[in-house]
Parts: sequence; structure tokens; C-alpha cells
Amino acid sequence: MTTTSTPSGLARFNTLPAAAARSALLETCASTAWAERLLAARPYAGAEDLYTASDAAMAELTAEDLAQAMAGHPPIGRPRPGDPTSAREQSGMAGASEDLKADMLELNLAYQEKFGHVFLICATGRTGEQMRDAVKERIGNTPEQEREIVRTELGKINRIRLARLLEDA
Repeated sequence: MTTTSTPSGLARFNTLPAAAARSALLETCASTAWAERLLAARPYAGAEDLYTASDAAMAELTAEDLAQAMAGHPPIGRPRPGDPTSAREQSGMAGASEDLKADMLELNLAYQEKFGHVFLICATGRTGEQMRDAVKERIGNTPEQEREIVRTELGKINRIRLARLLEDA
């Protein structure tokens, strides 16, 4: 007879007081609507259930909710000082040349001027050149196309951050 058990990090997350769980979720994604949906669905039987709930909550976010989520992300190439999460996620820019960093700054500003928010990409595992090429490609999108790409990228980021949350818990 085998029994399935909840991984310890998930068990801890499931039993955190609501305020602590909400805080942990908001560190993962700055959208309060997303965090509230995930909080309301606790407890989760497995990590995949949490990821599925995250994806479903992301799909339901309004443009305003997405803007709130994006506000929690620093521009590519400029991680927040003292923020190990953004530094780790943007590590592909850490060894970038000064020319590449200058290109990213210029592209980030042009993107932000066009769309009204930071260029957002799941930077984990990407090189600085790959991120630069992505912003060059995406700057030609319509706002509607870009909003859905951002939604997808946020979903990827959230899954990575939720996995880390469960490991750290």
C-alpha cells in the first residue's frame, strides 16, 4: 500500500497563516488578484496543482492586474539593488559588455515609451543577447499582442518563483 504525501515545502505553504502566505505570494507576483486567487484555493495536494492554479489565475488577470504584476519587475539589465531574485533571474546580463548594456537601456526606454511598462521576459537561462533580440522583436507588436506575451512570460516567471518558494519553505 502506497500513500502519497504532500512535499514538505508545499505542506508548509498550505499551513502558513493567511497573511504570511499572501506576503509570500506577493513576493512571487505583485498582482493582488493573482495572490488572492491562489490563497483562496489552498490547500494544494501537489506542486503541479499550485502551478495549474497559478496559470488559471494568470489567465483571468485584467489589464490593470497585469500592470500591477509588471510593476513588481525591474527593467532587464537593472536588477533592484539588494534583490537577489531579480539579480539571479537576470544573471544573463551580469557579464554583458558595456555596449550590450547600453543597447538594453536604450531598447528598454523605447519599449517603455511605446507600451507604458517595462519590457518583461522570463530571463532565467537567457543570455543578454537573447534578451536584447527579444525586445527588438517584440517592440514591433501591437499593445494587445504584447499584453498576451507578457501574460505568458509572467506565467513562466511565476512557476519558477513558486518552485523556489516551495524549496525555500
